[in-house]
Amino acid sequence: MTSQHTRLSPLEVRERAACMCDHGFACSSFAPGHALHLIQARMASATPLGWTDAIVEAADTDSGILSLRTLDGDRHVIWNAGGAALEAPAGSPVAMHLDYGVLAYGRVQFNVAVV
Repeated sequence: MTSQHTRLSPLEVRERAACMCDHGFACSSFAPGHALHLIQARMASATPLGWTDAIVEAADTDSGILSLRTLDGDRHVIWNAGGAALEAPAGSPVAMHLDYGVLAYGRVQFNVAVV
């Protein structure tokens, strides 16, 4: 005799899911600000005109929030769970791809969310 399985709706499953970075591990989500997806990195690399140079004004390592000032004077506040604030301290030159939410510091790239 088989028992009937209860099925959860996609909404219920999505609400219960948590990224592993909430527990101190590497990100298991590709949502903005979490792990950088390969396609996201490739799309940012394929569109070089989308990159903007900036300087990190402030980097809060506890919250993962960075404040950037572009060379045009625009200010952007971004968030990353993967340690971008640890890698790029205040005063660091970075590049930001606003279309695809990618922050580059040297050869390291991060998926960022605009706050």
